[in-house]
Amino acid sequence: MASHIERRKFLATLGGAAAAWPLAARAQQPPMPVVGFLSGQTSSGYAPMAWHFRQGLSKEGFVEGRNVAIEYRWAENQIDRLPALAAELVRRPVTVIAAAGTSPAVAAKASTTTIPVVFSTAADPVALGLVASLNRPGGNVTGVTNLGVKLLQQQLEMLHQFVPTATTVAGLVNPTFPGSETQSRDLEAAARKLGLHLRLLHASAVRDFDVVFETMARLQAAALVICPDALFASQRDQIARLALRHAIPTAYHFREFAAAGGLMSYGPTAIDGYRQVGIYAGRILKGEQPAVLPVMRPTKLELVINLKTAKRLGLDVPLLLQERADEVIE
Repeated sequence: MASHIERRKFLATLGGAAAAWPLAARAQQPPMPVVGFLSGQTSSGYAPMAWHFRQGLSKEGFVEGRNVAIEYRWAENQIDRLPALAAELVRRPVTVIAAAGTSPAVAAKASTTTIPVVFSTAADPVALGLVASLNRPGGNVTGVTNLGVKLLQQQLEMLHQFVPTATTVAGLVNPTFPGSETQSRDLEAAARKLGLHLRLLHASAVRDFDVVFETMARLQAAALVICPDALFASQRDQIARLALRHAIPTAYHFREFAAAGGLMSYGPTAIDGYRQVGIYAGRILKGEQPAVLPVMRPTKLELVINLKTAKRLGLDVPLLLQERADEVIE
């Protein structure tokens, strides 16, 4: 009888231990890595880019909520909030920071020398001091540059084909953008090459756009090139409407602007850049070092022309541009 009782105690103890093992195993698993996503824009306006960033992460095997957590910080178009938001992510602390834009990249780099940072920027990351070189970044920062500032000359040349008799053109620059001085110099050089008089106009808040277009009309500027900037990207619908209302042929570097009613866009696709940021973040989570991950550059640039807008502006699309266009929106 005693042996039967002892046997039952043994089996009960064994069963309890077996049930506890999965809990113990879970307790011993490493904590889920946390990725910080830092943006100067709004969560609603930037949702497509964040989605493509998560797609890049998933390509490396990291799915939000399953084996990686993402902490989002949105500056709501108030760029001066970015340093504090970056500091929040550092204190969290996160495993890697994805900096969605030039100003977020600058803020993230200033906030940490140890946490890896992966950026997407339209500016020259070497000139900004984000990396030592494109091929070997050398520190805790790497990412993707869409070379937006190097496309300004080509955008101006294409616009000039739409309005070949123009003598005065304008460039829209956000003076708070870290690469604004380089953008201004590039546009001035492009205008000189074409024999055009360039008027540089500034906007750093939504309220500035009406003034910009009223000023253009007063200056009789015949076309407008919009320099890469997060504020301009987030307000592309408003800018496209104003350009149409004031009958100003306008160019930007992302397709989304032409789709919103702008005359044309020429540049890389934004979604590919953010997917690559996600891929790099995933590779760093696996143990790779940002110091040796080269800054990625776009392999394809696309020209998109909004034919409907051209007709409303009374413009003929040059045959050369029609043949070159990757997409014509009708």
